[in-house]
Amino acid sequence: MYFPKLLRFIAGLTLCLLPILSRAQVEASLVTSKTQVVSGQPFTVALHLVHETHWHTYWLNPGTGLATSITWNLPKGWKASDIQWPTPQMIKDDHGIITGTGYDGDLLLPVTITPAPDAVLGSTVTLSASAQWLMCKDVCKPGDASVSTSVTLASKTQDDAIWSAKLKAQLAQLPRTDSTWNLTAYKEGNRIILTASSKTSLSEADTPKDLHFFSDDGLIVLDQPQIISKANPLEISLPLSTDAAQTSRLIGVLRVSNSWSKDQTLPGLRVDIPITPGRPAAAVATPSSSTSFGATLLLALIGGLILNLMPCVFPVLGIKILGFVNQAGSERKKVILHGLTFTFGVVLSFWVLVGILTILKTGGAQLGWGFQLQSAAFVFALAAVMLVFALNLSGVFEFGLSATSVGGNLQMKSGFMGSFFTGILATMVATPCSAPFLAPALGAALTMSTGESFIVFTAVALGLSAPYLLLSIFPAAIKILPKPGAWMETFKQFIAFPLYATVAYLIWVLAGQVSESGLLNSMIGLVIISMAVWIYGRYAQRKVKLSISLTAVALVAGLWAGWPVAAAPTDITWSPWSTQSVEQLRSQNRIIYIDFTARWCATCQANKKVVFHSNEVLKHFRDKNIATLRGDWTNRDPLISQELAKYSRSAVPFNLIWLPGKSEPIILPELLTPTIVMDAVNQK
Repeated sequence: MYFPKLLRFIAGLTLCLLPILSRAQVEASLVTSKTQVVSGQPFTVALHLVHETHWHTYWLNPGTGLATSITWNLPKGWKASDIQWPTPQMIKDDHGIITGTGYDGDLLLPVTITPAPDAVLGSTVTLSASAQWLMCKDVCKPGDASVSTSVTLASKTQDDAIWSAKLKAQLAQLPRTDSTWNLTAYKEGNRIILTASSKTSLSEADTPKDLHFFSDDGLIVLDQPQIISKANPLEISLPLSTDAAQTSRLIGVLRVSNSWSKDQTLPGLRVDIPITPGRPAAAVATPSSSTSFGATLLLALIGGLILNLMPCVFPVLGIKILGFVNQAGSERKKVILHGLTFTFGVVLSFWVLVGILTILKTGGAQLGWGFQLQSAAFVFALAAVMLVFALNLSGVFEFGLSATSVGGNLQMKSGFMGSFFTGILATMVATPCSAPFLAPALGAALTMSTGESFIVFTAVALGLSAPYLLLSIFPAAIKILPKPGAWMETFKQFIAFPLYATVAYLIWVLAGQVSESGLLNSMIGLVIISMAVWIYGRYAQRKVKLSISLTAVALVAGLWAGWPVAAAPTDITWSPWSTQSVEQLRSQNRIIYIDFTARWCATCQANKKVVFHSNEVLKHFRDKNIATLRGDWTNRDPLISQELAKYSRSAVPFNLIWLPGKSEPIILPELLTPTIVMDAVNQK
């Protein structure tokens, strides 16, 4: 008799608790800063997410999760901006392991709404949107909600009594740049070094604490430690992701636990700066600096002199010594003219550099010594020039210029042009180096007036060219050099190897600026350029016209094949493959394209070139929001091996397409075309 009563009690209790038990872990609504708006004048709304304790949603670059998104349904002529993301925080599991980046608690995601210019005065307009998010605690599940709010068109705006102040406070705390902080970034091995220096004095309370960088584009590894230096300036070492697309800029948010501003309203500093290939010179010369202008000139002269012993300049030293040995029996006047011509080439090149630097800095660019090496095209061109010089020294062909020829009397014009060009080359290869005493001098020059900068750079140029100029002015010193002889050919070929090493270094720099396929194209381009000069050296003496024609064609082909091209906004961004990623994306009913590949797989590279350089494929993947995952088997990976074995495969390339609602993926053939891929993703 008690059993029916117990059942009725449980049923009643369940009905009472059902609203509580069924409540979403994240509740969403749309709030507005204005109840009355004016046509054409922007105002702020926000997606308001309230998280249950220990639940979280995700940021723009979520890591292992999925960023919150908003799809708007607005009246004709009304416009909505992208989400203005607040400063994110690290998301960790119960074991302290980082699993993503995002938010918890009470969250506002602001969006700027611009009414139509012709919106009717007095009308009430409903702003509707569909919000989607991934919410996680111990488990993850997708969430969505249809949200809306209303505003009235009026002749003047009226604040919402509750949300106007809250949204204003939220906007004030959004990540932004700050003029009191100077940011720089440079690449060092497999890490990016980000520095932040304050232009004002800081107390202990004002010093930023607990720094952490959040990358917008996944360039920085999410779950590896970021090493922080407490020195001034602040320095944080960021681990580079091997899966991220190569880029020349560091973009993201640098978070602190206190604030970047003294008014305590800036927890996140917006970062969008170029990445230099090496540590930039510190700007140490300011109006209050104790280093005088004369001392700066002395440092510049000594630094330029020491540059001759740096690895990037030393190969050119060998080339020029060969030239002086050749000229040992020449007239003194001729030798002096060669030294002056070389010096003029160096000085003119430095003047061009400081002129370009001044123009770009006037336009607001943040540049420093070696800024041209931030250009992938310049790095490739310099690598090609150095490679051609190295091949010449190895005996593949002869320039016929006095700077590199051995024996024989050359025409005066050709010899002087060789000295002038060698001076230019010495300047180009000097820019990656920062010799002792040079860094403070150049740092000072970059903060001085244009006239003073030219003088300091001229001092560097004179220091760099001083040994050659002195050897030409004082011919007796040339006598200490060995006399011309058979040893010169051996020495000439030997000094080609430092040039080959310089080419290898430039390719390493290029690897940090272009994508994997772009780097492969550049290396193939250098091979074709090598073939071009080989053709010239092989046939120039017998079939002049034919050899010149073939050389020109091969050079153009090499430059065309290897010339770095910036990644287009439509290019596909690949995420690393994992079984968890596949399951998560399948739960979202997205089309998934999986590419199991390896760098050593030639067919894999050919497939990428054919398929993912097709504008039709790129547009279709973008329009359909197709998820792209890449399993990189370049190094042994047991998880990828197990996945291949599931489909009775043991080699790459192997490409799969998961379609929504299908229990098995589509297996693509080894050789792909755009048509094959398009037909597969369009299957019903």
